[in-house]
Amino acid sequence: MSVDILLNNFSNPTFLFFILGILAVLLKSDLALPASSSRFISLYLLFAIGFRGGQELSHSGFSEEILLSLAFGVALSLFIPSYCFFILRIRFSISDSAAIAACYGSVSAVTYVSAIQFLESRQLSAGGHMVAVMALMEAPAIIISLIMLNRMDPGSVQKVSLSSILKHSFTNGSVFLICGSLLIGLIADSKQAEGIRPFTNDIFKGFLALFLLDMGMVAARRFESFRKSSYFALLFGIIIPLFNGCAVAWLSSYITQDLSNRFIFCILAASASYIAVPAAMQLSVPNADPGIYIPMAIGITFPFNISIGMPVYYHLINNWPLQ
Repeated sequence: MSVDILLNNFSNPTFLFFILGILAVLLKSDLALPASSSRFISLYLLFAIGFRGGQELSHSGFSEEILLSLAFGVALSLFIPSYCFFILRIRFSISDSAAIAACYGSVSAVTYVSAIQFLESRQLSAGGHMVAVMALMEAPAIIISLIMLNRMDPGSVQKVSLSSILKHSFTNGSVFLICGSLLIGLIADSKQAEGIRPFTNDIFKGFLALFLLDMGMVAARRFESFRKSSYFALLFGIIIPLFNGCAVAWLSSYITQDLSNRFIFCILAASASYIAVPAAMQLSVPNADPGIYIPMAIGITFPFNISIGMPVYYHLINNWPLQ
């Protein structure tokens, strides 16, 4: 892999703000973003990504490739937790294994946003439909994990209906906002949409930098409290996402020839949810320990993906021949 790609990523201002957040915790600084500000910034980022994706989709239209992409995303979110569950059983309980598998089969909206910025820094852009792919990958991972858990240990799953799980997945604030913004961007008049372009485009990177500053502090705190508990979890949080991302770098070439979309597929496969899935797991599997699966997702996998993972996947899709 070209060292230039890594160095370029490490010198990206948004990534450097993430590092600054980590340093703030390690050096015991009193730096902190108000919770309300952090919440607003996260909502803004999801709104901007969804709206921009909808606008791009309205210009490109629907095609067979879009349908294949949606199906491929759902297939990934079913397969990844299925095999992860059995690997996790080596070290964790059935309930914890199901919860962790669901997190790694689902997606991280923040990692997705970071990947979009990574592409834009290289004057590239992913298809608008990739936002829909991301949204569709939330629920299947939760459902398949609960099915496996229910078959192996029926007593550990709360009696929650499938419709409740689906409703919770799609009405989760992050998913609901990004899907709603996608739909609005899709049907909005292009000329009138230009009026909010400065808000959705021009200030996006600044808000992302502030958000990653906050995420750096959150990740450092989570990892600090978790690092002594399990080397197995640490290795899993790095090796499995790396394997998923590298495998999808190859598999996605059968779905699309667009390098940006293939890169996003890699990120979706490699990321782990630490918002939507934990909320669903606390509802459905109260026996699972959130002190394990949340730190794994946000304290290990998220920092790995935005530092090392993205340059690796970008290198692979640019050097592996298209099928």
